[in-house]
Formats: sequence, structure tokens, C-alpha cells
Amino acid sequence: MFYGVTDLTTFILGTIFIVLLPGPNSLYVTAVASRLGVAAGYRGACGIFLGDTVLMVLSATGVASLLQTTPALFMVLKYAGAAYLAWVGLALLRSAIAGWRDKTAGTAAPEQPASDATRPFRTALVISLMNPKAILFFVSFFIQFVDPAYAYPALSFAILGTIVQVCSAIYLSALIFGGAHLAAQFRRRRRLSAAATGGVGGLFIGFGAKLANATLG
Repeated sequence: MFYGVTDLTTFILGTIFIVLLPGPNSLYVTAVASRLGVAAGYRGACGIFLGDTVLMVLSATGVASLLQTTPALFMVLKYAGAAYLAWVGLALLRSAIAGWRDKTAGTAAPEQPASDATRPFRTALVISLMNPKAILFFVSFFIQFVDPAYAYPALSFAILGTIVQVCSAIYLSALIFGGAHLAAQFRRRRRLSAAATGGVGGLFIGFGAKLANATLG
């Protein structure tokens, strides 16, 4: 046992596997980086880090367990999350259609309004808080690796949380720089960019449908 963590190796391996599973968090960051660049991608990543931190704190304090004992609360959360993911997907589809029809698009990336500077952060934060994969991870997996008899459970949760964030940061960084590399190709191929954006929008709608049918087991 390591500072109240019952099986550190299993937790690390499980976290890596779960982080690598495709989900709305990673998909959104990749899409933002490919459309708006590295800086915007990291703004989105920071929203995910904050959202995951909130979920970790709720899980560690037992608040997240209310989802298991209060089915009505879980229903409200999952349908609100499903609607938001579908809304993001529809917005991407509209952007894809506009990009496909825009015959004046040049090779340079369009200027983004100043008001959009924090949009990747806000959107990623909401997606993270309503991400079914993250909710199920922190409610059912995360808390199982803390020994309830350990005198300082906050330290145990801090260790587990740090591991999760480090794994997430490494993975999202790879996606951000990979997405930024794709951006250069997309700027030279307007319809390819529009098709990719539309595909991502469709996946978000699919994630919303999946969340609407999610259960806590």
C-alpha cells in the first residue's frame, strides 16, 4: 500500500487504458487544435483539467455517490449532458456546411473574434463535467483504490488525482500537436476540413445519444 492507495500499479494501468479510450473530451480538444491551433487546444485542455478536478473532489467527498442513490438526479444530469453534446455536434455540422459552401476560403486560417478566446475553455469544461466516461470513472473506479482505514484519505486522493491529470496531460498534448499538424493540411483543402468537422459533429451527436442511454450500473 502506498500512502493509502491500495494497488497503485493497477490504478496506473487502468487509468492509462481509460484515458486512451475515445471520448468527447479528447475529440473536442483535437477538433479545437486542428481548427484554431495549439493555444486554443490547450485552453480546451485546461477546461478538461478543471472539470476532472471538480469530479475528483466530488467523488472524494462522497457527493458523487448521490448519483447512485438518487436516480432522478442522474437522469437530469445525463439528459442535460446529452442535449449539450448534441448541441455542440450540431454547431460543428453547421460550421462544416458553411465551410463546404464557402468558395472564398483561402489558405490562411480565419481570424477568430476576441470574444471566442475563452470559448474552448468553457465548452471543454462543460463537456468534461457531463462526460459519461469521466463520471463513471470517478464514481466507480477512482474511489476503489483508497483504503478507508488510512488516516489521511485526502493524501491518497491527491496522489490518484495527480496520476490521472499527468496521464491526461500527456495524452491531450499529443492530440493537440497532432491536431495542429492536421490544421496545415486542412487549410489547403477546404472541403477536407469541412468533411472532418462534419464527422466530428456527427460523433458528438453519437456521444450525446450514448449518454442519454447511459446507466450507473
